[in-house]
Amino acid sequence: MVQFTLYKNEDSSSNKTYPYFIDIQNPLLGNLNSRLVIPLSPHGALSNTDAKRLCPVIHLDEGNFVLLTHQMTSVPKSILKTEVTSLENVRYEILAAIDMLISGI
Repeated sequence: MVQFTLYKNEDSSSNKTYPYFIDIQNPLLGNLNSRLVIPLSPHGALSNTDAKRLCPVIHLDEGNFVLLTHQMTSVPKSILKTEVTSLENVRYEILAAIDMLISGI
């Protein structure tokens, strides 16, 4: 699995709110049965997205989505089935959001 790959959330109970997950786990830990992900939510679904560094807007072909860094979670590797695209191009925004969450900087 490749770091910063965007996956479709195929769970019908949560995919309207969180249609995508970004895999942020380093591939050196690829043997683990889980992956660390950050969910994305449609930009229009959120009422307050002012924390732009913590929750940057990611532009996809389907529209604008908010990176919910503060909802970072671990998921079983088996649920990450449908790769959408690589978000390597926004790597530094993702890392800055994680840094903001952890260190406040």
